Order: sequence, then C-alpha cells, then structure tokens
Amino acid sequence: MSVTIKLSGVAVAVPEHVIRQSDAAAVATHLFSEKLRGFRRLAPIFENAGIRTRYSVRPLSWFYEPHGWADRMEAYIDGASRLFVRVATRAIQQSGLTAKEIDSVVVVSTTGFAAPSIEALVSSEMGFRPDIERVPIFGLGCAAGVSGLSVASRLATARPGTKVLFVAIELCSLAFRLDEPTPVNVVASALFGDGAAACILSADGDGVATVESTGEHLFADTLDIMGWRVDDPGLGIVLAQSLPPFVTSRIRPALAGILARHMLQLGDIDRFVCHPGGAKVLDALESALSIGQGALNDEREILADYGNMSSPTVLFVLDRAIRTGLPERSAMVAMGPGFSTSCVTLRRAA
Repeated sequence: MSVTIKLSGVAVAVPEHVIRQSDAAAVATHLFSEKLRGFRRLAPIFENAGIRTRYSVRPLSWFYEPHGWADRMEAYIDGASRLFVRVATRAIQQSGLTAKEIDSVVVVSTTGFAAPSIEALVSSEMGFRPDIERVPIFGLGCAAGVSGLSVASRLATARPGTKVLFVAIELCSLAFRLDEPTPVNVVASALFGDGAAACILSADGDGVATVESTGEHLFADTLDIMGWRVDDPGLGIVLAQSLPPFVTSRIRPALAGILARHMLQLGDIDRFVCHPGGAKVLDALESALSIGQGALNDEREILADYGNMSSPTVLFVLDRAIRTGLPERSAMVAMGPGFSTSCVTLRRAA
C-alpha cells in the first residue's frame, strides 16, 4: 500500500543584518577596485544582478577585516544555531506540533562545519526527545533545498507516522574573502546572502501539498561548474560563467528523464518552483522549459529581496507560491555542485 507524505509548516527566516545592494557595491569597490585589474568592468554586476537587499549574520563592517577558519566557523555556529531555532520553531508550530513530537530531523548546509552538528547543538533549547534521529547533510550546495526535502520525504515514507523536520541553513556571506581579489569573488559578493527555511513531512495530519515524486540527475564531467575549494583562510567559491548556457542546453532533457521515471512529462507540470541562482539563470530556465518570459517572476522577487541564499532559497519561493495558491501539480527544481539537478513534484492538498 502506497504512503502519501504531506508537506506542512513551511517557514522561512533571515538574520538581522540587512545589506542593501548599493552598500555591498560600495564595500566591494573600496576593497577590490585597486587590487583587481578590470574591477570597473565587473562592477555593474551589482546593478544587473536583480538584487535589492540581502541579509547577513554579521554586519558589513565585519567584512572589512581578514578572518580565518576559527572566526568564520564561530560565526557560522552562532548564526546557524539561532536561525535553526527560529525557523524550526515556526515550522513546528505551524504544523500544530511540539518539538517532542518530531521523530527525525534532516539538516542541509554547505557553508560551514560544526561537530556536533547544528541540530545537536540546539537540541535542548528546541526540546527534542533524546531518541530523535539526526541526519545532517553536507555538500549538496544550492541543490540541497530540493535534495534534502527528497531525503526527508523518504524517511517519512519508510516509517509511516514518523514526523520529519527538514531544515536548510546557509550562511553564504561568511565565505567572502579579502585575500581573494578575483572576478568570481566579486560576482559572489554581489549574489549571495544568508537565510534558513524549514518544513514538516509526515503521513499524518493535514498539509498544504503532498509529495508525489523525487529524483536527481548528475551530469558527467561537470565538476568544475560549481563548488568550494578548501583553502587555509576559508572556503573559496568555484562558479563557472558558463552556467546559463549549460542550463539552456542541458536542463530540459535531465528534468524530462527524472519525470519520465515517474510516468510524468514536462507538460504535466502546472508550476515550476525553481531555485533562483541568478537573473541570467532564471532567464535560461524559462527558455529551456519553454514556460514563457515572466513565468518565474516569483523567483525574481525572492532573488531581489534576499539574494541567492543557496539551499533555502527554493523553499522561500515555495513559501510564496503557497501563499498565492499552489496549482494542481508543481515541480521544485534546484541545481548544485556535482554538477547536478534535483526535482520534487508536489500535488496540491485536497
């Protein structure tokens, strides 16, 4: 007998420090204009990225000083722990549950390290049971908002009645590097922000949607498109400029293959809920999926208000889509290191 997994309690949160894009541009100009040849050619990215504001766990003044691993991970543990408590508490309350009723917690994050992992650090404050199952996942990057949701749904499916909390937390700002005056670091400083999102998956109770199918596709020979380098001062971003053309030419057959494994076609999808990796990536997705210019305007608004927060961002889009009304069938889509794409299809709750 098949088990229907319901999605409920979708919640989002951002840290307290607001970064206006104009202020980020001024900081980048101050820090890089004399160190990086060709900075003036790159500077328009701050205006053209389609971003108005972003959020950070540290104020802009923090980034004027050099920081090593100890500083960055101290900031990560502090910021991620506070965001976890806020967003997880909201998701649990919205689902009509208490923390003691949560059986499993899946946490995705690729912008920091903590051992014990974040959900263990905040377990007492949250009020989790001692026997809670913990599944921290690292390395999936921007795709983790969808891939992690898939893992959480499969946990809920394997043991009907289990209530699974899924949390995505990324503090992308902490990877900003003064010692790396490179074009890719300037681009990153114009795109990325911090945020968190959470939801509950269970076969019990009510929900806003049900999980219909999940799938992933790993592209061969694409390791250089996106990821991290591990350097002495901290993580160093790997981000290929060829991503939009890659999306235009490769994403449609990959998604068609994922859907076909579940007897679905692209034409069966009423609404794509996409990770807004950047303005040009959204243009490429609309073209590749033949959904028309403007179909991903909710994604553009999330990008404008929050920037690219990596894994939580697609859940911010989902939260907005839920508030405006989900259609009969939606497909969540995100891409990340590997290079890979993940897809989860949702059916609107009856």
